[in-house]
Amino acid sequence: MKVLLQRVSNASVSVDGESIAQIGEGLLLLVGIAREDTESVLKPMAEKISTLRIFPDEKGRFHHSLLDIGGAVLAVPQFTLFADTNKGRRPEFFAAAPPDAASKMFDSFAAELSAAGIEQVRTGVFGAHMKVELLNDGPVTIMLEK
Repeated sequence: MKVLLQRVSNASVSVDGESIAQIGEGLLLLVGIAREDTESVLKPMAEKISTLRIFPDEKGRFHHSLLDIGGAVLAVPQFTLFADTNKGRRPEFFAAAPPDAASKMFDSFAAELSAAGIEQVRTGVFGAHMKVELLNDGPVTIMLEK
């Protein structure tokens, strides 16, 4: 599992020109599920994300977590995090989980984020062509892998 985490002032996702999810302060998560991932990776990743101290204190230091600030999450499925560009000029995605399995795992991951105490969890649509907008805060961008 790979999650590209971006601290945002706000973020939104739209499908076919219609806004389907938006958040204010919090995290935009681009979520990739690997072929070998099992449900066992979901809870630890959700707990890590909810408690990772990447929000600033009054001195600007990373001191507060998403739970501390009451922030929101916008999770967007992103199989392209598993792009392999070692051969040729077209990426291959063999390491990504098949769509049916990945979709179920993505939904379970969103549920684990809520179970970890994040009050507002919004998601993109698995398999849809999405437009994602964000105002990156910092910018802070971190890759997490399990």
